[in-house]
Amino acid sequence: MDDVDDALKIVGDDRVTYWLSFDSRDRDQTEQMLAGAIERAQLSPRTEYYLAITPLTSNNVIGFCRIGLAGVKAGKLGYALAPAEWSKGYASDAARRMIRFTFDDLGLHRLSAAVGPENETSLRMVEQLGFTREGVLRDHVFTNGAWRNSVLLSLLSTDVASQPPQK
Repeated sequence: MDDVDDALKIVGDDRVTYWLSFDSRDRDQTEQMLAGAIERAQLSPRTEYYLAITPLTSNNVIGFCRIGLAGVKAGKLGYALAPAEWSKGYASDAARRMIRFTFDDLGLHRLSAAVGPENETSLRMVEQLGFTREGVLRDHVFTNGAWRNSVLLSLLSTDVASQPPQK
């Protein structure tokens, strides 16, 4: 709960949530979001895993990466960064770590990501991480007062096994 102020800079910023599956949150909603994540982290079995993204120079949370468990041996990848930290490699580093965790530690078979078709930077990132486009989910999320499509991408454990190791 010490990270509420940092989290609010992410989930309370319309520039960030424009790309996410929820509208911007106020301080109370951000506190509830963190409390819920902490509560779900205590569940057994777990339903999700969060990774706080911090720069090497501080413990300030500048973003997060999440794996939500869904289906049989499957998970959904999500991530967000404070705008000041965009395009610095933090999201790809965190996603790369969560991919290893998904397949090596959790033993899942499939990891999916749903990305807005206009979010070219995010689409490029997940494709560079080895994800394959599967199609478009029409009216997938309702945010900022409108329905939005999502491009569905996936990465399978067999895809990762055939890739060379990454640093």
